[in-house]
Amino acid sequence: MKTDEQTLVEHLTDLRKVLIRSLLFFIVSFALCLFFINRLIPMLSNDHELVMLGPLDVIKLYTGIAGSISLGLSLPFISYQIWLFVKPALTEKESRVSLMFFPAILFSFIGGLGFGFLIIFPAIYQFLMLLGESHFAMMITAREYFSFLLMSTIPFGFLFEVPLLLLFLTTIGIVTPVMLSSMRKYAYLIMAVVSALITPPDLFSQILVLVPLIGLYEIGVIMSKVKFRKLKAVQETPSSEI
Repeated sequence: MKTDEQTLVEHLTDLRKVLIRSLLFFIVSFALCLFFINRLIPMLSNDHELVMLGPLDVIKLYTGIAGSISLGLSLPFISYQIWLFVKPALTEKESRVSLMFFPAILFSFIGGLGFGFLIIFPAIYQFLMLLGESHFAMMITAREYFSFLLMSTIPFGFLFEVPLLLLFLTTIGIVTPVMLSSMRKYAYLIMAVVSALITPPDLFSQILVLVPLIGLYEIGVIMSKVKFRKLKAVQETPSSEI
């Protein structure tokens, strides 16, 4: 009983360290983003004419943008801290495999943000602006613009992790390609709901987001099949030699 209590205290202490380190990293990132906010705003606004409705909107906008960017910058560090915390509960294989996935997770997240920022956001924004300008004089506030920008980019950072997640689950033996194929219709339904939630209520925007999501899932299934064949070949090698 005493050993269990000590173990619980040690776990809570480790968790406290993870939270403090993650929070400190986020605060430093947030401060740096605020320091360079005047350079970030022109890059993100892309020369669009935006308006402010009040002086407090400036503060809200700057802190919102800095918070969102600093959260994205902090995710790899926070993920590593979480891995350190759960490492004792993982098997040697799970620990080794999960650590190998960290660089790929980072690059996939960056790739998803780039895809949303360079392709999805401009296409949907331009379509909606043209649609509105045909009947109205469009005046876009900075708050609306950046809210729409974040909504169109950040989700793709996480969604681009889907193939890696499926590959990781296959590597540690939780899922198989057969399971992923049988769950395809349910996965498509979930992706349709996600695309409807993160896009404006028009068919063009939803299809523009849904198609890449389906592609990501199918890439994950292909990667799962390739990895499953390799794992099966490794398992069958000793028996064939005997």
